[in-house]
Order: sequence, then structure tokens, then C-alpha cells
Amino acid sequence: MKILFVSLGCDKNLVDSEAMLGDLAASGYTFTDDETQAEVIIINTCCFIHDAKEESVNTILQMAEYKKDGPCQFLIVTGCMAQRYQQEIIDEIPEVDAVLGTTACDEIVRTLSELREGREHLLACPDLSKLPGHAHGRLVTTGGHFAYLKIAEGCDKHCTYCIIPKLRGNYRSVPMEELLLEAQDLAAQGVKELILVAQETTVYGVDLYGKKSLPALLHKLCKIKGLRWIRILYCYPEEITEELIDAISTEPKICHYLDLPIQHANDEILKRMGRRTSKKQLTDIVNRLRERIPDIALRTTLITGFPGETPSDHVELMEFVDEMEFDRLGVFPYSPEENTPAEGMPDQVPEEMKQERLDDLMSLQQEIAFDMAQQMIGRELLVMVEGKVADENAYVARTYRDAPNVDGYLFIQTDEELMSGDFVKVKVTGAEEYDLIGEIADESAQ
Repeated sequence: MKILFVSLGCDKNLVDSEAMLGDLAASGYTFTDDETQAEVIIINTCCFIHDAKEESVNTILQMAEYKKDGPCQFLIVTGCMAQRYQQEIIDEIPEVDAVLGTTACDEIVRTLSELREGREHLLACPDLSKLPGHAHGRLVTTGGHFAYLKIAEGCDKHCTYCIIPKLRGNYRSVPMEELLLEAQDLAAQGVKELILVAQETTVYGVDLYGKKSLPALLHKLCKIKGLRWIRILYCYPEEITEELIDAISTEPKICHYLDLPIQHANDEILKRMGRRTSKKQLTDIVNRLRERIPDIALRTTLITGFPGETPSDHVELMEFVDEMEFDRLGVFPYSPEENTPAEGMPDQVPEEMKQERLDDLMSLQQEIAFDMAQQMIGRELLVMVEGKVADENAYVARTYRDAPNVDGYLFIQTDEELMSGDFVKVKVTGAEEYDLIGEIADESAQ
């Protein structure tokens, strides 16, 4: 049977999608990207914020039309929305044949077999204490040269705005030996950049080994042949240790790049969010990272318009961003989610004001980012080639400062023939907004 697979949401969800694709391929299923040819449609959903929930609902409804009028025999919904609204999906969208929750991605083959045997409206949402089966032989969908490694499931932080612990359960680390096998498998498939993800990467191993074990995992991953870059995302700033900083600064394969989701800088707002840092602590960790690793690129995310955020709180956040000069920064308007403490908080901020404050922050960050891009001119950087620009003697690449799909690019102008996944040394010759322009350096290593 031909399967159309739609993966929505974050990179952690994408890992689940790739695991399901690998299991299905090993069981003899084939895939198509044409809705009109698909006999099975699987949608791995997200519902972290309102926009993601809306996208998931619209995608399910759109794909349900092919069940009514087309070759589609089975429509399966998986992931976060499936976990959160399992019975509602079955009740409201009769075209859906099965709903698999966040810990059931390893049941996709069995579920499809049961549907083919004639069973109807299957629900598979196991206990959230279960760690999903970690499939080796994932079907990598990112182009083959970089891949995500999900090192843990769930979260124990319980921030007041976040629904994730209710959808994904408490924090469960994947055993180190399983991660090493998976990373070796990915490297054998040609993956050169491994990107570590979880709801929070910094506390990896506490539940299994009684201590933060991310540095130990990193040292072991660095020994895997074929891997050139290892990148770490989703590091909670309060959990960063000297041991982790040492690992990043001493292991050549680890990118000098960290993603620190800080969310705000006003102490009262941070407290209302259930965050475990203060503005001073955030300032201290940023300064410490830059002192120990001078060329480190720091990315962060912020929430604007959280309940109770005043104009002066917003000004304080603007001043903090201006002072810290993050290399990369994203901003989201606060989204009130059902059954979270923040949803019922007083002093909810109007949507227009959230957007105005978001625009303020992004305008400021744009100035900072453009200045930083100009400062890169003249530097030599090792980059990974992503692909060729159509009809031009130019290639798209990323530096260690750029995570895929969220940061910028470097465009290489050259007559040389390069391949996706090649590593070359480039001299930066120009900058256009967030992106850099460069040429092959005299001494380049592929």
C-alpha cells in the first residue's frame, strides 16, 4: 500500500515521524507525496500553541476529503493532538480510522495491520510513563547530511504556559547505549551533522544515572566516525554546568552554538511563567558562556504578551535584548492553552498588543543581527554545503552558527563543483540581512 505521511510541528516530532517511516518501510510499505495516489494517509500532529493546533485540524480535514473521494482507505492521526483530543477526533471526524498518542509511534505497523483486518476506530494512547520504542533504521527526511537525535521524552519543568508535560509525560532519558547505536546508524547512512533535541537537553540522564550526563554522552558521540558536527538545542540556562561548557569548548566536533530558551527577562514575569531563573542569572550564564567560548553563537526564544506583562516589563525585555545581543532570536506571542495555569491568570494582554511588542523585539533583533552579519566579513569559516542555487554558479551552505530551518545561510559564489554534505572553508566577503556571502578560501578541506 502507498502511504502519504504528513509531519507537522517541531524537530522532536519529526524524529517520531522518521521512526514510523522506518518501521513502515521495513514492513514493505511504499510512500508517495501525491494525495491522489495515497491508499493510507498518516498525519503526525502538533498542538503546542493555537496556530499549530489550527494547522493540525485543517490538515486532518483536508486529508479526510481524500478518504471520501479517492483511493485512500485509511486515515491515521498521531502525535500531540492525537494524545490531547483522542476521543474528540474519532467523534468529530468520522473519516479518521485510528488515533495514536505520543508514546505509540512504535505501534504504527500493528495499527495499520489491524485496520486492514477490518478493525475500526482504533485508539492507542499508552501510559505517558512509557518511553516510545527507539527504532534504529529511521528513514531520514532531512536530506541525509544532518539529522536530529532525540535524547529524551517529556518534561518535568511544568512552566505555567506549557501543555507539553500533559501530552508527553514526565522527563524520560533514552538510555545512552541506545542513543549511541542510533547515532552510529545515522552516521553510517551519511549523516555528518547530529543535532541533539529534547524538551530539555541539559538534564539528560538525571533520571537514569542520578546526574546530568549530557557531557558524558557528548564525549561518546564525538568518537563516532563520520560525524563532523554535533549541535545542541533546547538548553535550559539554569541547568548549564561547567562540565557541559568544558565539553563544548574542548571537543572539536561540538559546534560553538547553544540554544537557550529564556522566554523573558523580567523577574516577576519569569516567576509567573514558572521559570527557574532571574534576569541576573540569565545575564551571568550568557557572560560566562562568552567568556569561556568567545566565538559561541547563542540563540534564544522569547514570549511576548504573557498575562500581566506591563509596558515597563516590555521595555525591560527590550533593554535586555539590546544589552545581550543574542546572535539568533525568535519571538512568539503568548498563546493561552487549555488546562494550563496561565490560561486562567488575570490581566491577559490583548492580541494586538502582543503583536506590537513582538514587532518591537524583532525590529530590534534585526538591527543586532544585521550588525553581527557585517562583522563576519573577512572571517574564514568551515561550512557545510546544503545544495546548489538553481541556474547560478552558487551554493547554499550553513556555518556552525546556523541551525537548519531556523537560522540563516551562507551563499558560496564559485565555479567549482560541490556536493551537498561537503565541508569547505569559506572566506566571508559580504552580508545581506541575515545571510552571508562568501568564496572558497585558498586552503579548503572537503
